[in-house]
Amino acid sequence: MSDAHLLTDLQYSILRVLWDRGHATAAEICQALHAERGLALTTVSTLLTRLEKRGVVAHETQARQYVYHPTVTESDVRRTMISELTERLFDGDVTALMSHLLSARE
Repeated sequence: MSDAHLLTDLQYSILRVLWDRGHATAAEICQALHAERGLALTTVSTLLTRLEKRGVVAHETQARQYVYHPTVTESDVRRTMISELTERLFDGDVTALMSHLLSARE
């Protein structure tokens, strides 16, 4: 399991924009998240730089702009995050996780 796939809520939101669009600039991501988050462009750019260092996104330069794309799939990230949640909260017991989810739904 790779820690690179463990994301904060904000990082996950940025990745969701990239998964939906395939690629985007920091400004496009900032605009897509503006109504929900109201983030500054510098904040988005900083998070993209950190995600790139972790190998979660990569960029290409087009017309003097960085265009980012995801290097991991949504299912890979979900699998890692659920596995981490299961390990932390349920001592790795998937049955206990499922039981909790089913009882919480009722």
